Amino acid sequence: MAGLRQTILASLLGLIGSLVLGTFIAILRIAPFRILKAIGTIYVEFIRNIPLLVVVFFFFLGLPTLGIPVDPFTSGTLGLMVYTASFIAEAIRAGIQAVPSGQSEAARSSGLSYIQTMRYIIMPQAIKIVLPAIGNQLINLVKNSSVLGVIAGLDLMYYADLINLSTFKGIPVYTFVALFYLLLTVPLSLAVHYMERRFARSN
Repeated sequence: MAGLRQTILASLLGLIGSLVLGTFIAILRIAPFRILKAIGTIYVEFIRNIPLLVVVFFFFLGLPTLGIPVDPFTSGTLGLMVYTASFIAEAIRAGIQAVPSGQSEAARSSGLSYIQTMRYIIMPQAIKIVLPAIGNQLINLVKNSSVLGVIAGLDLMYYADLINLSTFKGIPVYTFVALFYLLLTVPLSLAVHYMERRFARSN
């Protein structure tokens, strides 16, 4: 149960952080300024094309060498956030580009700034379009949180490994852990399917 609490906490923190960071990166990706667009593109292409474990080890091993103390749980959660943000950024970028360009032009011609146009006109529509895709990334984030077990992040997999080492009953231990992950991901999956059907009807 202690591992389950840590897994849920890491997933929630990772989700909030990746949504904020991913939205920011998505806006950079479609910004009218070349340097901002380049920053967003480099982030997405670099992060999503390397393994999650490498990202986690960057925080777990890299930050202490820079004099920044960080515990395993925090470094694992930061890795989840940064890694998932690259996928969420691409999903949101696709949603932004799916909004008719005429709406942005009309908003700018009516006196709204670029930031105001994105905030009040484009982003609300884009989020609605990509909400199911973001839901799928949340499910992946919950499953990917098992990477914390590699760095003693006190999550489900960490405690499962401890119990397995002390009892040598790997099959029942990991079966029980799989049931815990299903308990977290199945409701999320059902919620994503519900949103997809609802948005399909509204369209």
